[in-house]
Amino acid sequence: MSSTKFILGLFDDPDVMMHGIDKLQKNSVPIYDVYTPMPIHGIDDKLGIKSSRLGYAAFMFGCLGGTTIFSIIYYTLVHDWPMNIGGKPAFAVPNFIPATFEWTVLFTAFGMTITFFFATHLFPGRAPRVMELRATDDRFVIAIDAKGNIPHEDITNILKEAGAVEIKHNDRKYVSYE
Repeated sequence: MSSTKFILGLFDDPDVMMHGIDKLQKNSVPIYDVYTPMPIHGIDDKLGIKSSRLGYAAFMFGCLGGTTIFSIIYYTLVHDWPMNIGGKPAFAVPNFIPATFEWTVLFTAFGMTITFFFATHLFPGRAPRVMELRATDDRFVIAIDAKGNIPHEDITNILKEAGAVEIKHNDRKYVSYE
């Protein structure tokens, strides 16, 4: 039994890589992930990746921030220490709007930053998990899980036919920077 965990096909052109994805899918080879040094339009649809739910998280963080400051202002100015300023009512909603807006934006920004770090495992001080170091520079990488039922030689031949510049058999999931 082979110790290979992933088969990596390295491409030097995004169009050739997209052709390689089509060829692998045509031969029913399951693709683990694709790593590119830049965003490529249409690759998410081709790989069947669902749209992100980060927008829902941003909305919830915004609601939390707005509710928090509105509650603090309401409690402070209406219940705890009501003041008569120029005969205006203590609960004047237009006066609450600027602070509520600012806290909504603040909570959304900090919440999305924390959510991004949590979702991508890129906490400050942690080395990023990279399958092939050149995928961040100049190579387009298709990673295929080698534990499938397709022989490794067949996958290698499909990648060569698709135009892969280099094919690697990794026995580790990620490459470390050390």
